[in-house]
Amino acid sequence: MSIKHIISHIKPDKQELYEAAQSRLDSLTKPPGSLGRLEEFARKLVTITGETMPELDKKVIFTFAGDHGIADEGVSAFPKEVTRQMVFNFLRGGAGINVLARHANADVVVIDIGVDFDFNPSSPPFNKAGMGGLFVSRKVIRGTKNMRHGPAMTQEEAIRCIEVGINLAEDYILKGYKIFGAGEMGIANTTPSSAIAAVLTGKSVSEVTGRGTGIGDKALRKKIKVIEDAISINKPDPSDPIDVLSKVGGAEIGGIAGLIIGAASHSVPVVIDGFISTAGALIAYCLEPNTKDYMFAAHNSVEIGHKAMLDKIGLKPVLDLNLRLGEGTGAALAMLIIEAGLKIYKEMATFGEAGVSEKAQK
Repeated sequence: MSIKHIISHIKPDKQELYEAAQSRLDSLTKPPGSLGRLEEFARKLVTITGETMPELDKKVIFTFAGDHGIADEGVSAFPKEVTRQMVFNFLRGGAGINVLARHANADVVVIDIGVDFDFNPSSPPFNKAGMGGLFVSRKVIRGTKNMRHGPAMTQEEAIRCIEVGINLAEDYILKGYKIFGAGEMGIANTTPSSAIAAVLTGKSVSEVTGRGTGIGDKALRKKIKVIEDAISINKPDPSDPIDVLSKVGGAEIGGIAGLIIGAASHSVPVVIDGFISTAGALIAYCLEPNTKDYMFAAHNSVEIGHKAMLDKIGLKPVLDLNLRLGEGTGAALAMLIIEAGLKIYKEMATFGEAGVSEKAQK
């Protein structure tokens, strides 16, 4: 099934249920609007799912992993092999995402969509149930090419990455999952994310490029120049998100875009993690603006380009904790807050149930 066909199924959220959700919130034993954005999250879950009493009993965070040829330019503080090493860490349960996903009672699924390494799923830790994340192999490429010298991927590869995300969304919806988190792992992936941000927001590269894994001033200047060169050489078309993804993007970014598209087509909410995940969200949004209705922005990263992308999509972050780890960690934390809003909406007593007098009418 083509991406275009899937996108045709994405409609605006069910705003006709907004008033019903608001009416219930206003009937709860509290002053109207006194729980602020928690009420907003509950309303949004109702309008996304089309259910007056939504369930979030099964949660999953997808951590898409991919390598990047642009790492050869020295734009990251860490070497390329850290991508595959962190995949092993996810599977052993020792990474930040594992800890926070356990806290949020969410499953972790680690997807090899573009790692330049051949994992052996029959050997530990892949075959050790319950240790960490579930490993899923959906490899499209063995890392992107160095986009400073030409396109990161072919258009066909970019499309296949999006299709991986769509198919994962559909698979996990069939398994009964009610809310998704979108995370990633890939050394140097803030570089393609900054390139995508610059092209699709119209801002200069320097306005949307940060320090990633913690590079110094000299490396940051080089990173900006590398991105400017990549955009100049490849000339990605801002009106064609797939062209942008293929020329200056990454496999995991495409996978996240597809996950959002697939989830939105089935009225399932997606919690977007940080800077790189939001680059995927921006690709999805530019392909189909109605995907915005199905996204929660987990947090505002310290990466300077993150807010520019959130503003372009029109999303307000749930949290602002100076996070910059990725993996889906911010999504796990935001799920707790979003779920708190839903619990308020569903479990708090109404004035009538509690026998409490309502606000006097004037």
